[in-house]
Amino acid sequence: MELTSVLKFLENRTILVTGATGFLAKIFVEKILRVQPNVKKLYLLLRAKDNKAALQRFNTEAVAKDLFKLLREKYGANLNTFISEKATIIPGDITCENLGVKDPNLVQQMWREVDVIVNIAATTNFDERYDVALDLNTFGAIFVVDFAKKCSKLKVLLHVSTAFVSGEKAGLILETPYNMGETLNGTSGLDIDKEKKVMEETLKQLKAEGSSENSITSAMKELGIERARKYGWPNTYVFTKAMGEMLLGNLKEDIPLVILRPTIITSTFQEPFPGWVEGIRTIDSLAVGYGKGKLTCFLGDPKAVIDVIPADMVVNAMIVSMMAHADERGSQIIYQVGSSVSNPIDFTSLQDYGLRYFRENPWINKDGKPVIVGKVTVLSTMDSFHRYMALHYLLPLKVLEIVNTTLCQYFQGKYLELHRKINFVMRLIDLYGPYLFFKGIFDDMNTEKLRRAAKEAGIEIDVFNFDPKSINWEDYFMDTHVPGVVKYVFK
Repeated sequence: MELTSVLKFLENRTILVTGATGFLAKIFVEKILRVQPNVKKLYLLLRAKDNKAALQRFNTEAVAKDLFKLLREKYGANLNTFISEKATIIPGDITCENLGVKDPNLVQQMWREVDVIVNIAATTNFDERYDVALDLNTFGAIFVVDFAKKCSKLKVLLHVSTAFVSGEKAGLILETPYNMGETLNGTSGLDIDKEKKVMEETLKQLKAEGSSENSITSAMKELGIERARKYGWPNTYVFTKAMGEMLLGNLKEDIPLVILRPTIITSTFQEPFPGWVEGIRTIDSLAVGYGKGKLTCFLGDPKAVIDVIPADMVVNAMIVSMMAHADERGSQIIYQVGSSVSNPIDFTSLQDYGLRYFRENPWINKDGKPVIVGKVTVLSTMDSFHRYMALHYLLPLKVLEIVNTTLCQYFQGKYLELHRKINFVMRLIDLYGPYLFFKGIFDDMNTEKLRRAAKEAGIEIDVFNFDPKSINWEDYFMDTHVPGVVKYVFK
């Protein structure tokens, strides 16, 4: 690993980014354009029907966002000109040959010019349809690595995965790769080609039976969860991401490969400004639900460490690792980017920050009145959760069912609504439960070595900070993250 100036490394580079309108990808693109305007070219791949639609989508979902406000301030009316000079927006799809790029001349040009490939395209839904998740998260990796092999100047392929490919492992989780066919529960027989066949045959059968689109979607979601749990993974997302890692490691040949595994990604810590976020993640939905007065209990182990990391730190780690492993032919390294070793924060602290924030800054409801919040019940085990649900929801549901039957379905609407809400909550707990009681700690020894090497080499660590030890969690959550989430919700 040879470290030089990151800004110098980025100068005159051509970088291909897949999934260019995703949360992390947009922060990555903005960062490159802002700190190194002399980057040669960014090829930005995203799903769209044609060039015009691709450009419109990128402008709407990226450039028009607050995220780009520093660039707007710097370039003013010339921002679009600057972006058009530096970025080529391409309609494409990583589930297709040549990444779905239709123009053969453009494909040839990319093969000649691309120095770095950053693969961020993915579906992150825990219960995504199995066919969709396999195509994107697993087999998309094959098309990406095939494309990379044809890039004559390629210095490194960076693939963004997730730390939670570890499933529900407890203890110290190492930065080690998954071998082909490896499973988390020791069950033998995981064959990625067979998984594709199982998916295709199930889909074919459902269509042959004349199933509705809703029925097919539901069945394919259930299939994903079933296949994941067969081999020890808790959900379709992390299972298909793990298989994607296996394929990359197996097929890369002499391509320098960096796999980056972030933990729970939160709003920006510093850049381009503190608190930018898009989308509501699990811990955010709990905070917002509490602030709105809709959350009567928290479920989770009070002592559990919740591994979170700000998005800009993830992006900085991506950029520094690209530089660090450029031209290391045949190498593969994994970086887990999180905080549970370097600067851990527990569930109780997170809960406390949420309570304090909304007491001091009450949520304003639809009537313009502040929502007064109080302490909530903390359910520290699944058994206590099931008892709570039985007493507060399932028992009233049963009473309502009896009354409804007695009164000739008079309360049918209320009964169905309550039944639907309970099923929704139970589904969420089924999906997210493993993370509420997660007992793993993500080793970040490789990431720490990279941080130290960067510091010792005197590279721009102030510009590319990815050290979670620099975060004061109380200040971050109270003054940056929760206000950022609230701002996003009110947009």
